[in-house]
Amino acid sequence: MNSWDPDMLRYYYINKEWMLSPRARIVYRTSAICSLALFFMLWVLRLPVVIPAGITPLVRLLLFAGVVGAAITIVGMEYFLFGFDDSPAWKKTLWFCVMLLPPLGPALYCLIVYSYSRVLMKVSAERDGVPS
Repeated sequence: MNSWDPDMLRYYYINKEWMLSPRARIVYRTSAICSLALFFMLWVLRLPVVIPAGITPLVRLLLFAGVVGAAITIVGMEYFLFGFDDSPAWKKTLWFCVMLLPPLGPALYCLIVYSYSRVLMKVSAERDGVPS
């Protein structure tokens, strides 16, 4: 056990096939949209507006969905950034700094980088039977 094995670094807690699957793309994009909605809801709630008592439960439900979406986006996109993103190191560093600003940063990373990454496109092409 004293020898260093480079394959030890490739152990993923989340299965690679799941992380790059079509269902995961839907989950992460939906979560990113919920995260963006949370950002704008928090911004609007800071304004001096009175929320009618009748829609308070709906606002709370939307805030809860936004928080859950932000949490999923933060965890998933950090995991993708460190495990699967094949961008240059300077881009990873830049996006890491942007992702330190939740709920906006991880959502932007998901919609700009994750959704159009070469890794995701390659897996989609292989799944569809298109030779790379």
